[in-house]
Amino acid sequence: MKRSELEHILRAAATIAGDFDVLVLGSQSILGSFTEDELPEKAHASIEADVTFFDDYENDKSDLVDMHLGEDSQFHATFGYYAQGVNVEVATLPVGWQGRVIVLNSDRTNGASGHCLEPHDLVVAKLVAGRMKDLEFADALLHADLIDAHVLLTRAQMLEQPVAAGRVTGWVVGWMKKHRP
Repeated sequence: MKRSELEHILRAAATIAGDFDVLVLGSQSILGSFTEDELPEKAHASIEADVTFFDDYENDKSDLVDMHLGEDSQFHATFGYYAQGVNVEVATLPVGWQGRVIVLNSDRTNGASGHCLEPHDLVVAKLVAGRMKDLEFADALLHADLIDAHVLLTRAQMLEQPVAAGRVTGWVVGWMKKHRP
């Protein structure tokens, strides 16, 4: 996904939901901090942006986004990328993440603001999920020196689940031993 495509999703999601503060979770949240030209391919290869809203407790807005902009929608068929309406609880994030979001708004978002996860918070959430694509995402950003392994270790300790914190710490320490001895 390109930043311009994320901006298109923000514009459309805000209009559909009637809420111009869109929270972007998942890997394409990285486009709030970097353009696709600054990122390794594995960091922006997804055609899906996970979005939700801060006050969407019943998932009504997320469901609308899913219906109109989601996978296999007319939007997806037309543009080749889509928005997945999700619940904010889908991501396990370090304490204080809300205060570190990166706000993406431009002329192309038509007043919508994309609240994108700060890259280290995003990578910690991906490492908690632990799927192969998540590990490859983290590895690509670390190799590109776009995130700092030491900051990841600090953020891992800010997770409320000790098991998740241990898993993230173990992966990061292993990565550091292998790639930055």
